[in-house]
Amino acid sequence: MSSKRPKIIYVMGGHHIGSTVLGVTLGNCQGCFFAGEVHSWFTKHGLPAYRHEAALRFWEEVSANVQNGAELFGDDTELYLDRSSALRLSRLRRWPTTRRELRPPYRRATEELYRAIANAAGAENIIDSSHYPLRARELQSLDGIDLYLVFLVRDPQGVVASHDPRSAAGSAKSALITNLHLWATHVLSLLVFLRQPPERRLFLRHEQFLADPENVIRQILDGVESDAALPDLTALHTGSPLQGNPLLKEERVLALRGPPGPPPRPSRMTTLLQAPWTPVFSLLHPAISNGSGAPAPEERLASSARRA
Repeated sequence: MSSKRPKIIYVMGGHHIGSTVLGVTLGNCQGCFFAGEVHSWFTKHGLPAYRHEAALRFWEEVSANVQNGAELFGDDTELYLDRSSALRLSRLRRWPTTRRELRPPYRRATEELYRAIANAAGAENIIDSSHYPLRARELQSLDGIDLYLVFLVRDPQGVVASHDPRSAAGSAKSALITNLHLWATHVLSLLVFLRQPPERRLFLRHEQFLADPENVIRQILDGVESDAALPDLTALHTGSPLQGNPLLKEERVLALRGPPGPPPRPSRMTTLLQAPWTPVFSLLHPAISNGSGAPAPEERLASSARRA
């Protein structure tokens, strides 16, 4: 196995923020591999969530090159190291001790896992869309990787609408619970973002990516010192990520195209609760800069009828 340090582009933020769209697009650039939500390697026992043949072969090869990783299989690494939900009262008593016990083997296995992914994919840049800011904080302590953070946010009205119990898509949460979850995620993400060296972090809005994907991808690639050409946005291969959006269930070819449907009906509660973040986000730097010219209409990820 190569001893070269892989570059990890970690997409951090809440759920339903468009990380799959961004990850798939980056994964179609030469030298990049979209691994999906890598934290799930422990909870899924090293197996991909969507077990088509290519994904199974890939992740079996990865697992064969991670020593002692199986000792951490189960939910504990996610519950006590990766997720803020570890602070729930039902687990609070065990939280300090369990974290101390898990952290050393978790860090060793995670470094090995990223190296194994890079070798199996033949890629220098690995995109991890695990979201969780506490996981990003753990990754900041790993000496065997070069970590680059992308703090991704989306219009909160869209996030809240995507969790609407009346919607058939996605997981159902009330508007209040979704807003509280966004607040907790933004606070933790902000703290982790500010700990990251400025040259290895970027703040990005999902809507900005949709409006100008070429400019956004170019800036992210420049940040990891990659001169890879931009991908064909009409033919994006999903590849073999570990876990993520259900659109990854099968190998397929996707296209960035639009325009999207009408925006969700605004929620007064969401407007009021999320208003304080507007000035905070405006101060975050480095941030993706606007490209030249007027913004294009928003585009969205849509599936083609073709299989990869």
